[in-house]
Amino acid sequence: MSESITISVGPKTFVLDKAKAAEALAGKRVLNGAQSMFFDILPIKYQWAYDLYKTMKANHWEPEDIPMQKDCEQWRDASGEVKDVEKWIIKMAVGYFSAAEGIVGDNIQHVTRDLVTAPELKLVLGRHAHEENIHADSLVYMISSLGINPHECEALFRSLPSIMRKTDFVVNNSRKMRRDLDMTLPENKQAFVRNCFMFGQCMEGTQFYGLFGMVLALYRQNKFPGIGQMFRYTLRDESNHIEVFRNLIMDCVSENPEVWTASFKEELRNTMREAVALEKDFIRDCLPVNALGLSADEFCQYIDFIADRRLIDVGLAPLNGGKIANPFPWLAEMMDLKKEQNFFEGRVTEYQKAAALKVAHDDDL
Repeated sequence: MSESITISVGPKTFVLDKAKAAEALAGKRVLNGAQSMFFDILPIKYQWAYDLYKTMKANHWEPEDIPMQKDCEQWRDASGEVKDVEKWIIKMAVGYFSAAEGIVGDNIQHVTRDLVTAPELKLVLGRHAHEENIHADSLVYMISSLGINPHECEALFRSLPSIMRKTDFVVNNSRKMRRDLDMTLPENKQAFVRNCFMFGQCMEGTQFYGLFGMVLALYRQNKFPGIGQMFRYTLRDESNHIEVFRNLIMDCVSENPEVWTASFKEELRNTMREAVALEKDFIRDCLPVNALGLSADEFCQYIDFIADRRLIDVGLAPLNGGKIANPFPWLAEMMDLKKEQNFFEGRVTEYQKAAALKVAHDDDL
């Protein structure tokens, strides 16, 4: 006889089958888990997913909260204070990210979220997709504020060979996944892991970081502060997105150890190697001449550094032995948004929703 829980309320007695709750927990898996028409988050198996969802929700931000007056003045200034190459970096940033964020969100909704089976995984991926919408919205806000022709951004995305190659790299993989797949087959489980790796570790985790670094270098020199602030918030979101995909990979491999073969691990390392090569070509288009006191070579070194970190984080051998030094140690501090100067009140505060701030304050009492 299964263990039960008996609850008496007034004249009524309710008998709950404890074994059914245990069965529900045991039936949860990243892939091929028990499914029903109900969104049964409880009992939670993947606590990391729920915790990340809460963190991501507390970090919510809106583009319109960020003033763009200084950016507009600098964009229109003819004094030469802002160099043409610096404006080019901004154009490349909005041109690439305006579509790239949508590509990530589309893959989450139509590939990753469709294939995972545990509701708490679907929950955090839904939030992930929502944040990609916010990022796309922020780029529309940047473009409209500066008065950049949106068709010029579209032309950049669809015409520049280095951008087109980066796009094809991930889109071709995502397109192959949009069909009925028998996820009990090891090769299809590997396809899922590969997709998570390409979007989480390669695209969001490595290929986004070249432009992030350039825009934040401008921000560090008090150029385009509004855009720089939005990129800082975006980068904080991306750090959580990388962690979502990293955990999906690790849990999927743990539950399906047969996929983690030596040849598959080497395939993933080669995938990262290709991602790095594509990003370096793109960096040289973004920074064709030295600017900001920085060079394209330094950013290429930074990408090597980041790529090795991403590989190590999922249990793979780094491409460069993990010996590449970070040429931009200041970026680590720039990316730390635990405490942020409030634009309007001039006081140190968490950039979180008011409700989240209240909870933090109450916890201090």
